[in-house]
Amino acid sequence: MAGRIRVGLGGWVYAPWRDNFYPAGLRQKDELAYVGAHLTATEINATYYSSQKPATFANWAKAVPDGFQFAVKASRYCTNRKILAEAGDSIAKFTKQGVVELGDRLGPILWQFMPTKRFDPDDFGAFLRLLPASVDGVALRHAVEVRHASFDDPAFLEMARDAGVAVVLADHDSYPAIRGYDVGFSYLRLMRTQAEETTGYSPTDIGVWTDRARTLAKQGDVYAFVIGGAKERNPAAAKALIATLG
Repeated sequence: MAGRIRVGLGGWVYAPWRDNFYPAGLRQKDELAYVGAHLTATEINATYYSSQKPATFANWAKAVPDGFQFAVKASRYCTNRKILAEAGDSIAKFTKQGVVELGDRLGPILWQFMPTKRFDPDDFGAFLRLLPASVDGVALRHAVEVRHASFDDPAFLEMARDAGVAVVLADHDSYPAIRGYDVGFSYLRLMRTQAEETTGYSPTDIGVWTDRARTLAKQGDVYAFVIGGAKERNPAAAKALIATLG
């Protein structure tokens, strides 16, 4: 049975989207509901910068329809550190802050590393072992976004596979496009939208990413987020991907 493909953005609060995505006059507090009505996923970025209250996660869940899911970006205090093996307390604080209040709207946890972070097999292996399989009885799925070329290494890819952790495939001008093994779901971050393209990516590129998502969906759920690049075009790119997927 094929997995489900969900397509979305990085966050939902961005002033330029009020000119070309959100309807004129839409209240800011209603923007997430609008995203939920027109897209099928989004990344929560606020969790990268600070902890949130359980009630906040519950309210986000209520704002979106059945089937919509949030990827939750892990705290920078977990990943932006010299020794990853010492991140246990930060990881526990992050996972226990109330993310389970998202209920069936909870998608993967995204652990993003600095572009300067190099692959240290012992330290990174220790970090992966710190990632909890569940919290309060709710299963967690983890994806790592590594952005240094040293991670393009069979040892890293096998380590992530054995831990059941997805490796983010990034479409970016300078970060490596690292393809991980099948762990039951896939995570794509598309960061090369162009201002001169009405849909951010050209129709040809939209088709390429659509085909890739369909192929990956044979292995499990797929999460594709359009972020960065010409950010004002990202909603149009996400909508174009959804339309092409049918």
